[in-house]
Amino acid sequence: MSGELTPRAIQRIIRQVGLKCAARGHRLSETLVAFMVKAVVLDPRNDYNMDQILTENDMQDLIQLCVTRLLDTTNPSLSTIKMQVYFDMNYANRDELVSEKERVLEGKMAPVVRAITESGAHAEEEMENVYQKIVTYALLRSGLGSPTDIEAIREVTAALQSVFPQTEMITFISLSKKDKEQQLKDLAMLVTGIRLYNKECQKGGSGIDDLPNILHKAIPSTTRTLDERLNSCQLLAHRYTALLESMQEDPHRHSQLSTFKLKEALFSVRQYEAFLCILQSNAITSAQEVESLDVKFKAAMMVLKNTVQDKISIESKEVFPLFMELSKLWTGYQNELLLLSFLTNMADNLQQFLEIQLQLFSEEMLTSLLEGVAVKSDEERIKESMGTRVNVSDFKNQEWLFPETTDNFDQLLIQYHGFCAHSIGVKGITLPGNPAIGILKHKEKYYVFSSKEAAYIFAQDPDKFIQLNVEKAKEYSELIQLLGLHHQFEYLVLHTQTRNATKGLMKRSPKCDSGTQTDTHILPPTIVRSYEWNEWELRRKAIKLANLRRKLTHGMQTNLSHMRRENCTQVYLPKDAGTQTKHDSSSNVPKPQIFLKGLRGGSSATTHMVTVDLTRPLNET
Repeated sequence: MSGELTPRAIQRIIRQVGLKCAARGHRLSETLVAFMVKAVVLDPRNDYNMDQILTENDMQDLIQLCVTRLLDTTNPSLSTIKMQVYFDMNYANRDELVSEKERVLEGKMAPVVRAITESGAHAEEEMENVYQKIVTYALLRSGLGSPTDIEAIREVTAALQSVFPQTEMITFISLSKKDKEQQLKDLAMLVTGIRLYNKECQKGGSGIDDLPNILHKAIPSTTRTLDERLNSCQLLAHRYTALLESMQEDPHRHSQLSTFKLKEALFSVRQYEAFLCILQSNAITSAQEVESLDVKFKAAMMVLKNTVQDKISIESKEVFPLFMELSKLWTGYQNELLLLSFLTNMADNLQQFLEIQLQLFSEEMLTSLLEGVAVKSDEERIKESMGTRVNVSDFKNQEWLFPETTDNFDQLLIQYHGFCAHSIGVKGITLPGNPAIGILKHKEKYYVFSSKEAAYIFAQDPDKFIQLNVEKAKEYSELIQLLGLHHQFEYLVLHTQTRNATKGLMKRSPKCDSGTQTDTHILPPTIVRSYEWNEWELRRKAIKLANLRRKLTHGMQTNLSHMRRENCTQVYLPKDAGTQTKHDSSSNVPKPQIFLKGLRGGSSATTHMVTVDLTRPLNET
């Protein structure tokens, strides 16, 4: 197995280390083992080089060293690396968590959806079975109740029948599979909205938890727990920092405390603090989102109540969008509850990686070690340096940035996650940097410092101190992630960071939309169309021209074509024409009205008839 440390050789070493750890009862993830192997090779104290050729004994020594490091439960450095691997493997932001939840839900609902959409039922009994499956789908999709809850099933069935009666099954079955799936989702949202409205009106709501009230109680509890743990770890960091500074100032204390792994403990606590800050930020965002959901949900419910009131019937186009809006808002509550549960689990699981701190440094031990030592918090250190500032005139070739002269000063991506760029490599301590002193811009990167003196020393030769920080990260591999040095150790980053390069643990780089436009053709075209690169084509053209010189054009004329010319005639096509020979006319004449009197006779023997003409004259009509 001897040879160079090629990727294939390192992979074999990783496999051997994993097997040896498993044989001793410790099953470790391949990511953790791989990180530790590469960290051991990277550490200059172990005298390994990626280009050197290792013998069989060297390989075994490397494997044994890695196994020893991985099984050393008293080393805070191992605990920090385990914490980094755990967080990197399990943490997901809001969008990723919601997407994963949706993917899992789709996977669970796939068999039910398939049974509904692929059914070609035509008999009445078969259609009824499909309808019952739709009821089950609507209940499971909403997550409001259990399929074994009879009351919840009745509510879902009644709500579904009000918007999708069983007589519509014939039309539903005739749809395409894609349209069926979309209609199923719409029906589930409508049913959810109807059930939420009925719950608000106290006419149902079986199996529906009061998510707003649950969240209003859970969010403060989670935030309070995170604050307590954050304050606790920050206090530890301040104490460790004070002890490390006292070691550098007093040689006697250095010999007294050198056996303690204070630097490894400080880095572990700082990493734990960074992770807790991320979780705390998510909890605050979740609280803001819940407040927004409360306002929107109450407004949507009020609009729905005003629309429905006590009406017997109402148009679907008016009320259906309101029901679907209620369903979407309730899904938002469910997402926030899922996120809060995730944050709580992450915080609880991270707590285990800090147990070694209690084993190495009990409260009594720290109290005794800190006698006569002033412990300063990060806020106090920043406050002490607030009155000092770098004098720009002292540096001719360096660019310094200040809040009042720099746009988006708070959005600058500070190197080393805001820690002092000087104290890391020189003192091996992570001190908070103060941007008010001045931010040094060196090779398009930004650096902050804990004091004016540290800024002046660093600015004299920035590349030297940057290299010192890199060497310190090689010695303490947990600094690579803590300080964000992944770009300098690309072969040592965790695999999920390689997979998702945009995933960061601290402030992300600022981004802005920009655009540019250029002319399509600035200069006039200079293409010579007659150019020919093919020599044989040029040869053919030359032969053709040479042959044309020996050609003559002949013409003749016959007697039949003598003095002839082409003739043509033009005619006009007939056009459409019409004539009118008569037109309709009318006149109005008086209606004759003539009456005869005396036709029935009278008292005399003879009949005297009188004619009465009541016809109106022509000029009066």
